[in-house]
Amino acid sequence: MAGTPRVLRAMNDRAALDLLLEHGTLSRTRIGKLTGLSKPTASQLLARLEAAGLVLATGTSEGRPGPNAQLYALNPAAAHVAGLDVTPERIRAAVADITGRTVGTYEAATPGKRADRPVVRQVTDALDGAVKAAGLTRADVHRLVIGTPGAFDPNTGRLRYASHLPGWHSPTLLGELAAALPMPVEYENDVNLVAAAEQRLGAARGHEDFVLLWNQEGLGAALVLGGRLHRGWTGGAGEVGFLPVPGTPLVRQVTKANSGGYQELAGSQVLPALAREAGLPDLPAGSHAETAAALLTRAVRHPDDERHQRLLRAYATRLATGLASLVSVLDPELVVLSGTSLTCGGEPLRALVQAELAELAAARPRLVVGAVTEHPVLRGALESALATTRDEVFDTSR
Repeated sequence: MAGTPRVLRAMNDRAALDLLLEHGTLSRTRIGKLTGLSKPTASQLLARLEAAGLVLATGTSEGRPGPNAQLYALNPAAAHVAGLDVTPERIRAAVADITGRTVGTYEAATPGKRADRPVVRQVTDALDGAVKAAGLTRADVHRLVIGTPGAFDPNTGRLRYASHLPGWHSPTLLGELAAALPMPVEYENDVNLVAAAEQRLGAARGHEDFVLLWNQEGLGAALVLGGRLHRGWTGGAGEVGFLPVPGTPLVRQVTKANSGGYQELAGSQVLPALAREAGLPDLPAGSHAETAAALLTRAVRHPDDERHQRLLRAYATRLATGLASLVSVLDPELVVLSGTSLTCGGEPLRALVQAELAELAAARPRLVVGAVTEHPVLRGALESALATTRDEVFDTSR
């Protein structure tokens, strides 16, 4: 079938759709130049895509010599996807159109250990809230991606590495969700989704081999090797919070403790103690992540205060201790620092971790601060759903 007119048309269609996705609006002439197609062929292509409901005529160009040119754009309503970001405290949901624009959001508190709202009900309520906010129905959603702590073991279908997520460990959960929802559903580790967002939109664009270190309420990593997420045999690749490291007692039965050496050494919960050791005053109580973010933000704002710099140096050493093991094994091109307990430290913290890592590991990847900071797990879920949906919807050969 390779090389047939139908396949060549489909290839040209996809090239034009990708260009419209990248540029927003383009004229027929511009599409022809960017694809190398003649004006008649470009006109036929656009007419075909418009008839298929994938492209809209949006107006004409103005302010240029000569007649105004018709402009074309992707039809935002060609497809919609949804994403869910699940934590022990809440479920955040969003719906995006085919261009990636978020058109509806919803957030609900999770019931904790109470059994009055089963997980399936929590998921469908959150999805329905976002769908309603977008002015759509469930049937309009082509795909749903759910991000959770831990990972669903592909061998058993059960959630692992997330004992703190009540109700999500039933062996029948995936089947129940599939029966309740009319669209394909995918499940992914939350940190892996942050890596997907950074690879498509943020600091890791153009990079095929990188590690994303996440530190917020928990400490974890995502591994992208050869352009693909490495999930591991049970889905647990990147659960570095369990990593034994120097500087902390050896933690045994880590899954029961839901912690490990690296988490105890460099998790967000250590920042208050480091601040006190540096002689800094206490902050108002909050979650571990909120307190860590506030301490790091304050430290960055006081570059000439030795106490704040002492805090940053101590924290950087702890972070680099665990990172040294990761980069020694993986030798990645890039390390992305993400999660509020890292991004709030900004460039000062990044530079200190980079310098410490240079002394602790032979491999010396470049460290960067993550760029996707607004709901990165949810953004990654949407981007993951969009990638698959675009492949399906943009395939005009079928």
